[in-house]
Amino acid sequence: MVDTKVTLSGIEIDNPIIPASGTYGFGYEFAELYDINILGTFSFKGTTREARFGNPTPRIAECPSGMINSVGLQNPGVEKVISEELPKLKKCFNKPVMANISGFSLDEYVYCCEKLDKEEQVGWLEVNVSCPNVHGGGMSFGVCPESAADVTKAVKAVTTKPVYIKLSPNVTDIVSIAKACEEAGADGISMINTLLGMRINLNTKKPVIANKMGGYSGSAIMPVALRMVYQVYEAVKIPIIGMGGISSAEDVIEMMLAGATAVQVGAANLIEPFACKNIIEDLPRVMEKYKINSLKEIIGGAH
Repeated sequence: MVDTKVTLSGIEIDNPIIPASGTYGFGYEFAELYDINILGTFSFKGTTREARFGNPTPRIAECPSGMINSVGLQNPGVEKVISEELPKLKKCFNKPVMANISGFSLDEYVYCCEKLDKEEQVGWLEVNVSCPNVHGGGMSFGVCPESAADVTKAVKAVTTKPVYIKLSPNVTDIVSIAKACEEAGADGISMINTLLGMRINLNTKKPVIANKMGGYSGSAIMPVALRMVYQVYEAVKIPIIGMGGISSAEDVIEMMLAGATAVQVGAANLIEPFACKNIIEDLPRVMEKYKINSLKEIIGGAH
């Protein structure tokens, strides 16, 4: 028997498969299709202090080997997530869940993290620093080491649970940002978020997405994600959750060899709702094919 278990900041999970935030709702939607307790865990929808309707439509554009989205963090707000979404989730998911948190100011990150840190169901806090900093002229918190470190320090000061900082790939040097987060106290890194992209409608001669640009995800971005995970693994000692274009058990192994302790599956869930279930079920076969007895043993194995 192969061993698919991995450990994320002291919490052992049955396998490294984690549906990515924004592609799996709050879990119970997928629980109507299959038993979601087969997952390692999942990262729930990006949560902000206030409820957000999101960006104007259209906000999805198809691409070869992927898609662009500009949903804009549509969510009910942290209070409703705690009072309504988590109780619904508890009925169908009996493992610790990853809380994905977004903010437009340091205060907002701190407020949301402090609230969700107190929830028994939450095992890890995944802090998305790809949001525009309203006090920094709209520049993303994650584009420079100093601002990413500021968020990390502020959040760590009010939390007890492991904090994973989710990094944007739309930067010149992702390694320096990852190192700054580690030095500021991050327990782990999640990477990568979507690449900035756009499409133009040939009939209207205008951008397809109302917001003009959005986040490009899907299998086409995996080589970029893999390269960045490989680079960051060489620079930090904290665990990495690798994501970006993963859609098969082979992709999972490849990302773990690059340095990921666990992986997130995003766009694949939107194409095939059973994507994560299929990957989990296929993982033992692929491990046996490549003579892998334990996934823990292959983390960073390509270095």
